[in-house]
Amino acid sequence: MILEQIIAKKQEETAGLSFIESDARPDRNFLDALRKPVRQKAVIAEIKKASPSKGVIVENMNPAGIGRAYENAGADVLSILTDETFFKGHSRFIKEVKQHVNLPVLRKDFIIDERQIEESVLMGADAILLIAAALKPEELAYLHEKAVQRGLDVLVEVHSETELRDVLSVCTPHLLGVNNRDLNTFRTCLSFTEKIAPLIPKGTMLISESGIHTPEDVRRVAAAGADGLLIGEALMLAEDKRKKLDFLFSGVKG
Repeated sequence: MILEQIIAKKQEETAGLSFIESDARPDRNFLDALRKPVRQKAVIAEIKKASPSKGVIVENMNPAGIGRAYENAGADVLSILTDETFFKGHSRFIKEVKQHVNLPVLRKDFIIDERQIEESVLMGADAILLIAAALKPEELAYLHEKAVQRGLDVLVEVHSETELRDVLSVCTPHLLGVNNRDLNTFRTCLSFTEKIAPLIPKGTMLISESGIHTPEDVRRVAAAGADGLLIGEALMLAEDKRKKLDFLFSGVKG
């Protein structure tokens, strides 16, 4: 399965990481930006060169240029892939983008080790992703606590009701993402957001992730109760990012 391959590779990578303590702190508030969205729902615009399911999405990618385009289009925050092996990302992308863009940035990667939290801060990330499918509940709770202590916001991602129950048994995140893409098959279905949304605790922001390509998709997850959307491929492929976001949000009531 793809997820198992990714985690195995991350275990190799983290085995060689040193633990470095620094005085660096995140400098932009990811969660606050999502709570004050430009549009009817918060938008996490993703900078992603490739994926295991789609292959290369954009051949000659300019992360800073895409980040500027997303900011001008009215995105609230950015998600930047840093995994090199499976998503063709790079650790330098975050700092490159933040030099040209004023939006907070989520480091999108597979975090499985405490040392990756410090690494994320040093990269310039303002938030990280923790994936329930990649971690035991107690591991997720530990990494969540460590990330918050370092000043990072945390988007906790689930894909099923079982994963959500496991997460809520150990912590109550401010941000919960429902991945509409199965990380084992990489197939997408928006019904995952619809199934899980009613179970999200009051006061927790719900982000619907992946598989959002049309105005109907946006209306559907908004109607289910999503407070925000993470949009990647649809925006990466759009020549005019603002026009694409305007199109996606057409028909969504404020």
